[in-house]
Amino acid sequence: MQVENDKKYIKTLSFGCRLNAMECEKIKTMLETHGICGALVNTCSVTAEAERQCGQAVRKIARENPGLPIFVTGCGATRNPELFQKIPGVFVIPNSDKMNIQAYMDAVPGGINCGTIHGTFDAEDKLSKKFVQIQNGCNHDCTYCITRLLRGPAVSFDYVNILDSVKDATRNGFGEVVLTGVDAASYINEYKGKTFLISDLCRQLLQDVPELRRLRLSSVDPAVPAIRDIIEIMQSDSRFMPHLHLSMQSGSDTVLRAMRRRHSADTVRKLVELANGQISFSWDIICGFPGETPELFDETLALIRELKPIHIHAFPYSPRPGTVAATMPNQIPRGESKRRVRAITDAAAENMQNFMRNQIGNKTSVLVESDNIARTPHDIPVKIIGALIPPRTICDVVIRGMENEEFIADVTGADFA
Repeated sequence: MQVENDKKYIKTLSFGCRLNAMECEKIKTMLETHGICGALVNTCSVTAEAERQCGQAVRKIARENPGLPIFVTGCGATRNPELFQKIPGVFVIPNSDKMNIQAYMDAVPGGINCGTIHGTFDAEDKLSKKFVQIQNGCNHDCTYCITRLLRGPAVSFDYVNILDSVKDATRNGFGEVVLTGVDAASYINEYKGKTFLISDLCRQLLQDVPELRRLRLSSVDPAVPAIRDIIEIMQSDSRFMPHLHLSMQSGSDTVLRAMRRRHSADTVRKLVELANGQISFSWDIICGFPGETPELFDETLALIRELKPIHIHAFPYSPRPGTVAATMPNQIPRGESKRRVRAITDAAAENMQNFMRNQIGNKTSVLVESDNIARTPHDIPVKIIGALIPPRTICDVVIRGMENEEFIADVTGADFA
């Protein structure tokens, strides 16, 4: 991608979680407001592979854009600044300063002409949904996690500021808002003199922003009691999308205890029972955690077949320096971890196929993203056959069939928004 520099601008590239992408948008606005141009890369450190990819991308940007200021921030840059500091043109901004304009101004004086920036960057203006951050950081001590060490303790944002962000999103044409954070489910603050949990936050937003047509949560911790209230709100308000992504990590109670997770397999069983078929689930699963024997791994597979999450983000365990799990005995060979990822992925794909078959012939509301690809309330992609529909449109379709993990549908109503 090339963009002519007729004004100061920032091009962004984000790795890892949706929170990183949303932060890129905030930082971009802040930098451009202060007349700073260049490239911004928000890095991830959740695995060694993620860190490697970040380094590779920054080196490529530097090669293609000699002399360009490249601001590198995020968890990867905070954990391993040396990886990026040796790259020409790079200025490392740690997580603690990523929202501090002075850190960027001190790094590079203003008035730099960036010329033309080469390379592939994020296209924020093409997003069909708006991500709103409600908290940052985490207070838990999972043995494998480096993110909490890099992001710091949990901080929940004030409701009035979140409300302003959601109202601003609707004014700018976003029909769907996604609430996100490092540990979004553990949101806790005060509002009007009362304790305000994640469930209270969602209920209040739905009440205070009647023009908001779709509300969705990003990944949540199944151990948080308020998730039960979230499910009940989803069942009573059709604007709250009926899908939950759980940071499950394992289906074995033995492994979950070794991870210092706060939930059990039965915790999730009860959530699925409460959902009563009205809500779909997706999970994160770490494969090959230290000490995960074949028998313990089979417990996870069995739970997947029992509870039928429709999507699983499975990835091999990656030892992160500074975490307890990195020094645990009985580390699993990476080849075996990858084999387990494939087994998990296959089991989840079977669940998805069965779920989708049962939806054929149904009418559903979708959010159009681009090129007539849309998303159902259960976050399944849909290819809409027929005339091109503008992005961010919410409309009704009838599901006519399926192809791999994508629905085929056509428009049945004129209730566009």
